[in-house]
Amino acid sequence: MPFVFPVRRLLAAAALVAALTSCAEAPPPPPVAPPPIPSVSLSPRVIEQAAAYRHYVNNASAIQPGFMDGGQVAQGVRVGAAFEPQQLLRGAIAYGAVVALQDPGFVASVRTYATDPTQRRTIAYEIMKDPAYVVGIAGSAGAAGLVIQALGDDGHKLLSQGKRVKQAAYDVQRASWSKADVAGRDARLQLAKQLSVTPVNGDVAETTRLSQAVVGAAPLGILAPQTVSPPYTPLVIRSMAVAALAALGYADDASLEQVMPILAEPNAALCLKMSKLNLYQCLAVSKPHYEDVFCLGVHALMDAGKCVLKSTGVPEPIDVATQPLALATTSAAVPVSATPTKPMTR
Repeated sequence: MPFVFPVRRLLAAAALVAALTSCAEAPPPPPVAPPPIPSVSLSPRVIEQAAAYRHYVNNASAIQPGFMDGGQVAQGVRVGAAFEPQQLLRGAIAYGAVVALQDPGFVASVRTYATDPTQRRTIAYEIMKDPAYVVGIAGSAGAAGLVIQALGDDGHKLLSQGKRVKQAAYDVQRASWSKADVAGRDARLQLAKQLSVTPVNGDVAETTRLSQAVVGAAPLGILAPQTVSPPYTPLVIRSMAVAALAALGYADDASLEQVMPILAEPNAALCLKMSKLNLYQCLAVSKPHYEDVFCLGVHALMDAGKCVLKSTGVPEPIDVATQPLALATTSAAVPVSATPTKPMTR
């Protein structure tokens, strides 16, 4: 007769094995790796604004005062008038952000907050809520120094070239062509107004250069390190705020809705709008070519340069600061400096 193992013993053995297994310690779960720190990034749309700003500054500051005929004057007016105030302001702040990212100490300080996701999110929220929060981050004085230096240099370029063009309004009167009336005066005024509301695009090469500077692949290398203590102007603060968000990984396309409002500063925008109004008024009463040269030098270049300097907190040179910016008081008023006979006197 074959041997049959009792069923009850099988069940008891199985229960004993299960009990011993349940008493054994469960292995610890594998460690969870922390999320990677996001890389420094700035939305291409923001970089394009910076490139458009550089496009205007480079082209306008390159206008040469040695006009030889009315065609060159008309071209100079087109170049000088070709900026939309809000876009130029957004571009200045965006370019300031790229410049601020060239300060390694500032970027390193901001990046210390990026190691913890919760802290990174909190700091980014505080900056979005109040851009001035960035002033409290270590290294901000160095970043501010670079922004002030870079934008201040741009303001000086426009202002200095505007002074040369203004002087040309006197010098060019030795040539008979400069005293002839501008043909199609109404059309050239309308063109200046159209250019003033038409956004411009930056050069592809400049956009690429700025994109590489953001990630440190090709630093700008145009600025000497310097620190500037607060207080700072709103434009400088906003430039640093955008740079800090880029260092935290919160200035890419996904965060663009929160970043774009930072690229606005009402006071600076008002200054640029007033420079445009003065330009229109000057062109409206200008008749001969030399008067257009005066409008270009004073109200396209010098006024724009003054606005950039003022928005960054850089004082104007004394010889320019003594000449107040002429503003129209009524729609029928003509600024003294814009009267067509002004270039005839010294």
